Amino acid sequence: MPSALRFRRVTIALVALFFVTPKVFAEGPIIDGPEQAGFSAAGLARIDSYIKNEIDQNKIPGAIMMIQRKGKTAYFKSFGVRDPGTKEPMSPETIFRIYSMSKPITTVAAMMLVEEGKLQLDDPLSKYIPAFADVKVGVERKGEDGAMGLDLVPAKKPITIQDLMRHTSGLTYGFFGEGLVKKAYVDAHLFAGDVDNAEFVQRLAKLPLVYQPGTTWDYSHSVDVLGRVIEVISGKSLYQFEKERLLDPLGMKETAFYVTDPAKKSLVAEPFPNDRKIGNDAEMGDPRVVQKWESGGGGMVSTIGDYSRFAQMILNGGTLDGKRYLSPKTIAYMGSNHIGPGSGVVPGPYYLPGPGFGFGLGFAVRTDAGVSANEGSVGEMNWSGAGGTTFWVDRQENMFVVFMAQTITQRGRIRVTLKNLVYGAFDQ
Repeated sequence: MPSALRFRRVTIALVALFFVTPKVFAEGPIIDGPEQAGFSAAGLARIDSYIKNEIDQNKIPGAIMMIQRKGKTAYFKSFGVRDPGTKEPMSPETIFRIYSMSKPITTVAAMMLVEEGKLQLDDPLSKYIPAFADVKVGVERKGEDGAMGLDLVPAKKPITIQDLMRHTSGLTYGFFGEGLVKKAYVDAHLFAGDVDNAEFVQRLAKLPLVYQPGTTWDYSHSVDVLGRVIEVISGKSLYQFEKERLLDPLGMKETAFYVTDPAKKSLVAEPFPNDRKIGNDAEMGDPRVVQKWESGGGGMVSTIGDYSRFAQMILNGGTLDGKRYLSPKTIAYMGSNHIGPGSGVVPGPYYLPGPGFGFGLGFAVRTDAGVSANEGSVGEMNWSGAGGTTFWVDRQENMFVVFMAQTITQRGRIRVTLKNLVYGAFDQ
């Protein structure tokens, strides 16, 4: 057998073994034809053209994308470069900052504790972190001199674990939006020094809430706090718990909070130099610089192969390769709308799920076939990261999609277009 052919066959075998589900190989072409997954080749080619055009116009340095439907890998391609500085080509082993795509992972880990009876969704947060027992809510008022001030009023109900998972805790983020509570977050310098999760949540507990708990969906540090709850219950660091219970068993070997292996630091994807600012004052961090903080809400790095295994587990109803991580009923519960009518929750001014979507536990959930500017199916579970990554699980179509790039400025526009391109490529 010619050596080149032998190498190709060995490469295919090794990478297929690594992924198991989905079946892909590193060189780019798909193993399963698009027709087997219900796509047209011409429709999928439009995705190629779109991403290549984004790169040609210097909108993004590179990207990689996978579509799995009906157990078939319909699409798996990489484009451009992983780092505009080194010009190294994008490839399946590229490591991405996934930011808020960390949230579903942390929430799944917490739900494993719920299934074991070690955590309850209606538990008050203060049961695990006493510093949150006496939090206050900041209410803006205009003084006689016309200046805005902040009154601190008692919380009418405690923050619960469910509130953390569905972003109704009253906590917020300070890096986007306006208001005196958000300004207090910025002025508190929450990230100053090399703090661990315990110290971070202690700092957070001293700040006012922006809304009464359980009343308003507002994007926040809630899942960072949830990560600390996992630590308190397990007696382990968040990464230790997730690595032992979820990441290693799933085969997510490259998913972590930092890239510590010197041989892999060059695999980290980078955006264009002028595309690193997140929100008002935050800059894209460097995962090669190890710190104590393990942000369950936004601190993880991963590869497309790793995250695809996580997405497939969700699509499978909590199981992968014969191992069960969560009950199918638990996955269905997480994928239900937890802020719908009867919940008492209203969307805040920065409602990121958007029209036609509610929010479950760790995921946005599609509640209406129309309304949204994106095509999709009712029951879809999705979330995205500030650095340009996104994924969704469409249970009606037995499909998941993972897209990874590093771009802050272009991420929203690209997500909308890609979703419509994917559904526009359906042939059956």
